[in-house]
Amino acid sequence: MQQSAEARRISVFDTTLRDGEQAPGNAMTPQQKLDMALRIEALGVDYIEAGFPASSRSEYRATRLISRNLTKARFTTFCRAVREDVATAVEAGGTANHQVQIMATGSDMHLRHKRGISRAEAVAEVADTVTFARSLGVESVSIGIEDASRGEHDLLRAITEEAIAAGATCFVVADTSGCHTPAQYAALISAFRTWAPAPVRIATHCHQDFGLSLANAVAGLQAGADEVQATLGGIGERAGNTPLEEVAALLAYRGDDLGLRTDIDLASMYAAYTALRKVIGMEEPRNKAIFGTYAFATAAGIHQQGILRNPATYEYAEPARFGRERSLLIGRHSGRAVLRHLLDQLGLDVTQEELAELYRVHIAERTGGDCEDLDVLKERLAKELGPRSAVAA
Repeated sequence: MQQSAEARRISVFDTTLRDGEQAPGNAMTPQQKLDMALRIEALGVDYIEAGFPASSRSEYRATRLISRNLTKARFTTFCRAVREDVATAVEAGGTANHQVQIMATGSDMHLRHKRGISRAEAVAEVADTVTFARSLGVESVSIGIEDASRGEHDLLRAITEEAIAAGATCFVVADTSGCHTPAQYAALISAFRTWAPAPVRIATHCHQDFGLSLANAVAGLQAGADEVQATLGGIGERAGNTPLEEVAALLAYRGDDLGLRTDIDLASMYAAYTALRKVIGMEEPRNKAIFGTYAFATAAGIHQQGILRNPATYEYAEPARFGRERSLLIGRHSGRAVLRHLLDQLGLDVTQEELAELYRVHIAERTGGDCEDLDVLKERLAKELGPRSAVAA
């Protein structure tokens, strides 16, 4: 399946090692972050957020390691709107291939209840920090606007215009609380596009609190955003971030309809995700899109019958494209079709009565609540029936 050349290529920014890593239970050592950065780079992402170097020596060392070992992707450091944070980031990673991301406070709620500063102070600190970053030789300065989805437009516009005047090159529009609907987020991106015309870039950063991170990110891209920020497996604060694999999969299959494409290596994502899970000790979810244990598995008899005849009946996304395998599991909801399929593979011919008895024993009334793999049942049938061409009466 090839995407049309007319589809607009979007930039992919991976924040697994910053927003993903800062969530509870996801901490990594500097070496582990480097190993994951190299795996993520190999997927074809454009930017990898190395971390927050001013926050700890560990983050500083991770930034230094990542900045010296990436060969294709650019790396990004996270900084508050404080000159010292930027100086530390540049000290850790230099300026070559380095994007500095400066956090701006985007809503009156955050200004009042978290920061305790005025709008004027919020705008001034961002402009000053951008100016400082550019004075150090940083050519790519991104403004990550926290709580932009609940921000007042006059405040957001002031931050944007003053930051551009100071030399900012990209704006990250964060739905920090995951509160927006796709239509609301698209409208917000459209507003930013009027305040920050090309060549200034706009990125989406959507959270999963209502399960809308993917829908919101795609709506934002269609509204004019140039980049999507995402994490492997969607890990991140609270319910997580836009899942990288879901963005890549959706655009691989529906990119022509959406007018969007990426260059992500679909087949290598699952191996990278598996490595990430081992590093942070996260169990594999059973039902997650693309990466779930049973994302390409079924135990339902009606589904199995269709898949055995033509996998496309129930598989819109093909497992092999994602480094996965199809799995037909035997459970009490499985039907006779899968049993016939196994008997045919074994070269065994049985009567309808014998088939009914095999179905009763091995499927309908089998003990235990867990499903079993098709090959397990096939092996059991082979042992039970042996070389006979039919079940003994």
